[in-house]
Amino acid sequence: MSHTARKKVAPTFTETEARILALAGADIPDGSAPFAAIAAEAGCTEDEVLSLLTRLKDGGVIRRFGATLRHQKAGYGHNAMVAWRVDDPDEAQRVGKLMAERPEISHCYIRRTYPQWKYNLYTMIHGKNPGDCMEVVNAISQATGVTDYQILQSVRELKKISMRYF
Repeated sequence: MSHTARKKVAPTFTETEARILALAGADIPDGSAPFAAIAAEAGCTEDEVLSLLTRLKDGGVIRRFGATLRHQKAGYGHNAMVAWRVDDPDEAQRVGKLMAERPEISHCYIRRTYPQWKYNLYTMIHGKNPGDCMEVVNAISQATGVTDYQILQSVRELKKISMRYF
């Protein structure tokens, strides 16, 4: 019996579509009609831009479309990644959802553990003043009962960019 696996084929794009995607992957223009501005620069209509982005989102090629806040420029110059140890997977899900609801947290992930590193839940906490991050850590620890954590302070940012595909 022969079984033919169906291969996923990477989409191909016209030159105009590639221009749209390159522009949409960069900083979105300020203003009330950012997609019209992208269209004007790409040499097409706003409907073409929205149609392409919707098609790729619906097809799972684009997972999400969102803004990136440059936290230092917004006045949040202090941050810390905190690695939390929550052994029970269901509890990690529950606690992670609570953590993710906090406005000071921009990222919240569950990751694999290793024999030499048992921490599985990670949060990126941002604050305006020294000590803000520690206040959030203490509040989270009290609210969730998670007391085994490591605070990983940033020493220096080496690179922070959005991915560019075109």
